[in-house]
Amino acid sequence: MSKPNIALVMGGYSGEHDISILSGCQVYDSLDHQKYNIYKIVVDRQEWYHLTDDGQHIPVNRHNFTIPGVDRFQLAFIIIHGNPGENGVLQGYFDTLGIPYTTSGYYTSALTFHKGYCNPVVKSYGIVSVAPSVLIYDMSQASLDKIAAANLTYPLFVKPAAGGSSVATTKVKQPTQLLPAIEQAFTEDSQVLIEECIKGREFDCGVFRTKTEKYIFPITEIIPLGGHEFFDYQAKYQGFSNEVTPAQCPTAVSKHIQDISSQLYDLLNCRGIVRFDYIYNDQQNQLYFLEVNTIPGQSAESIVPKQARAMGISTSQLYQMIIDTSL
Repeated sequence: MSKPNIALVMGGYSGEHDISILSGCQVYDSLDHQKYNIYKIVVDRQEWYHLTDDGQHIPVNRHNFTIPGVDRFQLAFIIIHGNPGENGVLQGYFDTLGIPYTTSGYYTSALTFHKGYCNPVVKSYGIVSVAPSVLIYDMSQASLDKIAAANLTYPLFVKPAAGGSSVATTKVKQPTQLLPAIEQAFTEDSQVLIEECIKGREFDCGVFRTKTEKYIFPITEIIPLGGHEFFDYQAKYQGFSNEVTPAQCPTAVSKHIQDISSQLYDLLNCRGIVRFDYIYNDQQNQLYFLEVNTIPGQSAESIVPKQARAMGISTSQLYQMIIDTSL
């Protein structure tokens, strides 16, 4: 029996391009090349290409998603963070071609990627709190009076409504900082979300369902270091954070976060590995939903692989489970 052809799709059009490449290479190195024919497919705005082990760029035929010598891929292992891999665009593309993929479907991906649309939906479930926020669509709406009318309390987070890795995200402590932060966020997306900063501890929880079992991973606490007030890009990828897995917190808090994550996974109709991010306010004893990551990082030091290892699942086992479930 011939080995399945697996397209490991990485890169993308956003500021998370380089992180996606790191994640993709980690997956590539961890997969069993004796069981699969694995092809690194890089998606750039200029071109889509097969990146060979010796560094060649072989163009991808976008009409049918093929490369020379491979008539059809049996699976697309999508590891693009941000546009177009996490927002439903690639999922819709692969749906039209009839190629299975490893992530949530088009509708779930599009909804969860846009924080301004996803947060009200999560709030409507009534199982977890969501920070007050306002969504603005262009700079003409970004007046201080309009934002003040939303009765948001400083400090605020200003972020691209559809983005990840905290790219172009700013913590704003006073009104004079607001408009510059909004302008910066608009460089990454066409809509901007402004939300209240909830004080507390940040926790992340990964969830994954196979054909026979649902895995709720041990939670991770994110502790920014070196003067970083939140889990920004540098804290995420340049060592300015301490990520504790399993998190050192009361068992009741950990179980509550895992339970909410499990419920959200089902309510949002997620597939593949998903990571849910929260802030837990100790004083209020209240959990606040931050966001859903339907394609969380998979580099060696990323959160979900650490959570899986804490559960006794090696990185290679985890990716094997993803492929078996998706095929």
